[in-house]
Amino acid sequence: MSISTDNEKTGMQEASDAVAITLRKMREYAKPGISTKQLDDYGRELLEQMGAKSAPYLTYKFPGYTCISVNNVVAHGIPSEEVILQEGDLVNIDVSAELNGYWADNGGSFVLGEDIHGHGKLVEASKEILKKAISNIKGGVRISEIGKLIETEAKKAGYTVIKNLTGHGVGRSLHEEPHEIANYCDKYNTTRFKKNSVVAIETFISTKSTIAETQGDGWTLLGNKGGFVAQHEHTIMVTGGEPVIFTAQNGIWD
Repeated sequence: MSISTDNEKTGMQEASDAVAITLRKMREYAKPGISTKQLDDYGRELLEQMGAKSAPYLTYKFPGYTCISVNNVVAHGIPSEEVILQEGDLVNIDVSAELNGYWADNGGSFVLGEDIHGHGKLVEASKEILKKAISNIKGGVRISEIGKLIETEAKKAGYTVIKNLTGHGVGRSLHEEPHEIANYCDKYNTTRFKKNSVVAIETFISTKSTIAETQGDGWTLLGNKGGFVAQHEHTIMVTGGEPVIFTAQNGIWD
């Protein structure tokens, strides 16, 4: 969507606060020994308390209220009683929701407890690359240039990017124009970021894989070459200078 009134900006901020606060509190709630279903139920309660509705459940009938991906799962992890969180797990929580007709999206990967498996470097790389990408977005900048920046920074850090998972427009629905804000330089994409537009920018930084493949359940995504992936995502408004980060309350950069 494109924001043209103060009411629209307020609506986007309120929806973004709901998903950001939910993500932050879910991250704080996560601990070894609980199931991803328990964590998802907590996320559902938080969203409901703020009057928000889970976007993946509302839009796609996803079998959960948030996506929780653990270790080698790249994205779209289905919350389950059988997946028990362990010390040192690489966990990704992606929270998107609708509130009063506005939609916002955010996510973040983190190491649960002590970093006994050495995932911390990957997580930090993803965070820093997202920060650098967002700081370079303003009206008129080519989307492909931001993709190039993300991939270049990932390579510098010794990583690859997942090429078939992308950021996207958001606001009046979960996925809007521009539909693909890729993590690499798509030379065929000549689209530019538009001032006052709302977009969800996300990194998919990988240790080995370049493609996420859908598994038999129709949702779970695994890397084509294995390894691990860290993702971080903010909903922002593009301006003529520094973007407005609507989901800042998620604390992924704290």
